[in-house]
Amino acid sequence: MAGSSYGTLFRFTTWGESHGAGLGVVIDGCPAGLPLSEEDIMPYMERRRPNGGRLSTKRNEADQIEILSGVFEGKTTGTPISMMVRNTDQHSRDYGNLASVYRPGHADYGYDAKFGFRDYRGGGRSSGRETLARVAAGAVACKALAELGISFDTKVTAIGGHPMGPEAEAYVDQCRSEKDSTGSEVICCVHGVPAGIGDPVFDKLDARLAQAIFSIGAVKGLDIGDGHLVSRARGSENNDSFRMVNGVVTPVTNHAGGILGGISTGADIVLHVYFKPTPSIARPQETITSGHEDTEIEIHGRHDPVIGPRAAVVVEAMTSATIIDAMLINMSAKMDSVRKFYEK
Repeated sequence: MAGSSYGTLFRFTTWGESHGAGLGVVIDGCPAGLPLSEEDIMPYMERRRPNGGRLSTKRNEADQIEILSGVFEGKTTGTPISMMVRNTDQHSRDYGNLASVYRPGHADYGYDAKFGFRDYRGGGRSSGRETLARVAAGAVACKALAELGISFDTKVTAIGGHPMGPEAEAYVDQCRSEKDSTGSEVICCVHGVPAGIGDPVFDKLDARLAQAIFSIGAVKGLDIGDGHLVSRARGSENNDSFRMVNGVVTPVTNHAGGILGGISTGADIVLHVYFKPTPSIARPQETITSGHEDTEIEIHGRHDPVIGPRAAVVVEAMTSATIIDAMLINMSAKMDSVRKFYEK
């Protein structure tokens, strides 16, 4: 299966299925000498795993990460970093009635049309559980970026159109009671990315971020900076002016979300990400069987009523992996940089 690897210099490949023995990731291209341990990864895994609260599923996976290679005496060695999480709470029997039925809103039909086969136990590779491997890779990327003074502020901003707070939680409760689900919005702000990161034309930083974010299964929309709102603005309103502040080039506003011409401006990179409602709902839905016969389905089991709260860290992971990759590539953009690195 193509499509399980991402990145150029900082490149990672995820593997495994939601109801297999486990899932994992192999990172190639992480520089040697980065302090790294399982304790560095686990806070990110905790942000992704369900907490049993009003906004998540009751599924109880420990999601304990194991570093299998690429780290020695607490530091990366420059060789491939392999990490895995063993599955411990699979209820494959919950999916037995889906073996010959395509779930609305899921990738079932597309997978069957492409491969002539699908793993109906939670969706296999298309399951949201695959994202834990991305989060592990993103944790390493975040650790490397922190060494360069780059940080993240990522959070859910709205659920079902309601700003986060009691009203949003009450709306989730209402959806649950009606055997339904809801969409959500996440914002990711990246602080400290220097100007000059990214490449023109086809490898623009915003284009690569779009690929990274849209690779997250439930994402259906992305705005960078003002995003789609720029279509309603005038040039005089949308242009970000520059001024000097303490000898530093500083954008006065940030409608562009920190990227112009595909290259970072030094302002915060701001991503607004829009998630569709969780497709697994327990109310009757019209669908077809694998034999192309009309039928009806109700999906039972343990499913999140809303995706955003657990997916925010996935957005951060894919963003961090994209930025560290672009920064490593950027080291060869100027002859002066190459000469400085190799001069004796």
